Amino acid sequence: MMEGQPLTDDVPQIKTDTNTSNSSKKRKQVKPFHNIHTHSNPLNDNRFTGTPYTPEEYDWRKLYPEIPSVGQKEGPRVEFADVGCGFGGLLVGLSPTFPKSLILGLEIREKAVEYVSDRIINLRESNPGQYQNINVLRTNCMKYLPNYFQKGQLKKIFFLFPDPHWKKSNHRRRIISTELLAEYAYVLAEGAIAYTITDVEELHKWMVQHFTSHPLFERIPDEELKEDPAVPLVQGATEEGKKVARAKQPSYLAVFRRVGFKKN
Repeated sequence: MMEGQPLTDDVPQIKTDTNTSNSSKKRKQVKPFHNIHTHSNPLNDNRFTGTPYTPEEYDWRKLYPEIPSVGQKEGPRVEFADVGCGFGGLLVGLSPTFPKSLILGLEIREKAVEYVSDRIINLRESNPGQYQNINVLRTNCMKYLPNYFQKGQLKKIFFLFPDPHWKKSNHRRRIISTELLAEYAYVLAEGAIAYTITDVEELHKWMVQHFTSHPLFERIPDEELKEDPAVPLVQGATEEGKKVARAKQPSYLAVFRRVGFKKN
């Protein structure tokens, strides 16, 4: 979506409560933020406050207030991370599919985070007891991922339709690189899954090449993916994925498993 462009039908509109003259509450459709930037430079974006030094310092009760013991030493922890969660379509799809897992969307754009947060609040209010296991956090994953996740904490991580950063001089901004894969391997448990999808074939080849060249990742054969309930959501739950499907354009899926060190 281009900056300043009105939201399309793929992006749900937020419902807000407004008081009427007879003091009753009425649900009203309002357009969310129209000027959500399409891109951000993660190498220059340092405007973050409240970043913890360690995952233990963060107050996870702010994000999951209805989850018992969240944030405590023996309590539940975030297991799925959607890097660059956009408008939150994947989060909403994953929540009922994996109701026992805490799921966190990570997004660098402030307005997008505000929109997803309001979307989740609206879903919780409209569906009591549901969508308590998802939330969104504004951060720069290229810099602060280990500040939020412990070693081997995550079971799934998602990179869906990431910014291709077309210019060769900007390839260092891509969310998949040799250096960043080392950080992803750190926060992923052995056996955890990393999902990638894009409609840019060159970026797809870039991501596959980097993952398969890394000693701590191996590609999962397509045949195995048929039994993975997350795959249909990866392909069709996001707003970007819906747009690609509507335009009948190809998308390129590649999924990888975090493996242990191989001894010679």
